[in-house]
Amino acid sequence: MTPSPAPVEPPGAAGWPEEWRGFVDDAAIFPPGDVPLHDATAAHIERRREWWGDLVGSFVLRDTDLPLVRGFGAPLSVVVTGGAGQLAGPLGAATRLGLHVAAVEIAVRDVDDPVGNVRRIDAALRAAEVDVPLYVELPGPATARWLAAADEVAACGHRLKLRLGNVDHDLVPDSATVAGWIDAALDRETRFKATAGLHRAVRHDPEGGGAHGFVNVLVATRTLWDGGSVVDAEAVLEQRDGAALAAALADSGVAATRRWFTSFGSCSVTEPRDDLVALGLVPASTDSEDNA
Repeated sequence: MTPSPAPVEPPGAAGWPEEWRGFVDDAAIFPPGDVPLHDATAAHIERRREWWGDLVGSFVLRDTDLPLVRGFGAPLSVVVTGGAGQLAGPLGAATRLGLHVAAVEIAVRDVDDPVGNVRRIDAALRAAEVDVPLYVELPGPATARWLAAADEVAACGHRLKLRLGNVDHDLVPDSATVAGWIDAALDRETRFKATAGLHRAVRHDPEGGGAHGFVNVLVATRTLWDGGSVVDAEAVLEQRDGAALAAALADSGVAATRRWFTSFGSCSVTEPRDDLVALGLVPASTDSEDNA
């Protein structure tokens, strides 16, 4: 069992810009990071004490991991590994274990009846009597069937989870698909988080295929919210000029965009930090050891 950590201390004097707080959810235990749970939780607590600790959001873990983190002193995002019927049990267990669940994430599994699946998920959360944000992952493209499921997510007052990466590069959604889903979320005034593949700020081309950038997603979100088209957003998602993206984001503002794009899960937290510093979107630490 992972020992209970000491209470999390506030970040250093350098602080962290308010608009970037809690943006990166620590998903170190998931592929391709695959960090052992005990090592990941210990590292998470240490990160929260750093000068850039406010960048760190919740610690993401599977519902089956909850018994192993009894008394863990930081917010958790719990990924439900089963269907709606597996939602109440882990949430009850988290309460008994003294854990702070900040969000729940669950994927729609019934591809033949996604709307009904969303309703069952909603009913299960209500029955659990736990008031936490619920992110629903719709694993299909933005077709009429999946958009109807997004309608139901919005009607139930929940949020969307968009999967933007995959260990199999052939399964990474293209920019048109991502732009379509961001547009769908904004059209329904539904907040969303992203997961997978967003550990770098700017779109790039690792071996095997292209990878989306989280600053691209922020600017694309703002572009759509300001009245731009899905085609405009697609072009932003394809942009590889970091300076241009940073300038566009500085002009439009980060805080207003993060009202909708709340956070993203990443197996690395330091890479997003380094990219934000390199792009001049956040100040570097004054401590030389933090810039090593």
